[in-house]
Amino acid sequence: MRSTLHLNRSAPDLVALQAFKQRVEVIWESIAAFPHGIQDSPDLKIELEARLADFEKDPEAGYSWNQVKR
Repeated sequence: MRSTLHLNRSAPDLVALQAFKQRVEVIWESIAAFPHGIQDSPDLKIELEARLADFEKDPEAGYSWNQVKR
């Protein structure tokens, strides 16, 4: 999904765009600080594997993403 920021090039819009750009740069720099990613804990890996196994046993159980978003 693609999102577009609509601007009419007014001064407040340009200021808002600059502030948005700065926030994105800060976020990107914080991601780049971990070049090898952040490792999941062993407990989290066990939990995710159990959830995947449950899903593979019965893919129709639970809720779809659209149901959860409501």
